[in-house]
Amino acid sequence: MAAAAVAMAERVVADLREKCETPPSLLREVASEMAREMGAGLEKEGGSRVKMLLSYVDKLPTGREEGLFYGLDLGGTNFRVLRVQLGGNEKHVVNRESREVSIPPHLMSGSSSELFGFIATELAEFVADDKCTAISNGKKRELGFTFSFPVKQRSVASGTLVKWTKAFSIDDAVGEDVVAELQTAMEKQGLDMHVAALINDAVGTLAGARYYDQDVVAGVIFGTGTNAAYVEKANAIPKWEGELPHSGDMVINMEWGNFCSSHLPITEYDEELDKESLNPGEQASICIYEKLMSGMYLGEIVRRVLLKMSAHSSVFGNIDHTKLKTHFLLRTPHISAMHHDETPDLKIVAEKLEENLEITGTSLEARKLVVEICDIVARRAARLAAAGLAGILMKLGRDCSVEKQRSVIAIDGGLFEHYTKFRECLEITLGELLGDEAGKSVAVKHADDGSGIGAALIAASQSQYSNVE
Repeated sequence: MAAAAVAMAERVVADLREKCETPPSLLREVASEMAREMGAGLEKEGGSRVKMLLSYVDKLPTGREEGLFYGLDLGGTNFRVLRVQLGGNEKHVVNRESREVSIPPHLMSGSSSELFGFIATELAEFVADDKCTAISNGKKRELGFTFSFPVKQRSVASGTLVKWTKAFSIDDAVGEDVVAELQTAMEKQGLDMHVAALINDAVGTLAGARYYDQDVVAGVIFGTGTNAAYVEKANAIPKWEGELPHSGDMVINMEWGNFCSSHLPITEYDEELDKESLNPGEQASICIYEKLMSGMYLGEIVRRVLLKMSAHSSVFGNIDHTKLKTHFLLRTPHISAMHHDETPDLKIVAEKLEENLEITGTSLEARKLVVEICDIVARRAARLAAAGLAGILMKLGRDCSVEKQRSVIAIDGGLFEHYTKFRECLEITLGELLGDEAGKSVAVKHADDGSGIGAALIAASQSQYSNVE
């Protein structure tokens, strides 16, 4: 391969590296701005691009809950139903069972009653398998419902659907209370079950981790999308109307994907991606947090850089650009596999380029440049993610060392769980932003299956029966 081609390709990479730089000073500005936006969102509805929605969850699990509870997790083309038997004082899940069900495609664009009818039928079958006799006479079974679509909540167990996302388009459900729809469908099935709470996956992650560790202050999702929920003092929420909860706390669903700051390092690739996306200016406007750091977009950013590199140099040889021009053909699991390639000749990089983009016969120099692009895009994502976490800690006054004050952030989602270099970079960056002293009192934990078990645990903490000491 001609040296000129490599030099041209290296210039594209060097330009990307420069534009994606995230020095600590910039990240501290991002964190400060996140904390300010959080305050503005708590001040009044619409006061900030970070929505800061009240979840109406004022009590989180303590580890003392006892009894049998159910969770329903609906957030994509599958849903899951779970039951957990809680053993009381020992922070002990005595028994836990779950079932995953695929939603037939026609129900994702049919009617509300058909979708919820299908879910209730599966739930009834799952309940019929109960081997536990822990539901005593006169008590209804209680269910926590994780619903990962935009809803407007008015109480802990009601919420009207604002709009569908992902592959759903059921018009007659928009503007309706999804809990009422589910409750009606369950009654038609003769299922004596009460929906105790409606939550999203970030709130579920917080609850699931809090059950085992009372120092958990926030639950965060880094997966296909990203969001965060944290525990706020109820008297620090000026937009709160009505009586403050007895606990004095309120879980806030941040919806932080819309966060916008002039300090975010934006490239031409991000700008083009935003213009062409389904929702420009939302989880967006050209400074969109979510589009810089969630699994949905990282592979697509890398694809766009590769396309420019190929167009400006013959680094990949004379290739057909059809695949390389196809949006979202390169996914984040592909870039993770290339980024983690430790073979001497970067064999995995060669395989992924061939499988996904029909780029064959690449040189080792070209493959090294591909790994470097993956590294730049993933590092920027991880460092901006860490700045968001630092912003939450700053808002809570937990970003500096306080004697005996431990703060745990629970994180769920495939990006954090499976993309090792993303996770490691996030953890190192958070330590860098907090400094040695404060860093010792802050821990980041992987919380597995928050959206499922968290729903059942919130049902337990919100139970209408006195099952908690």
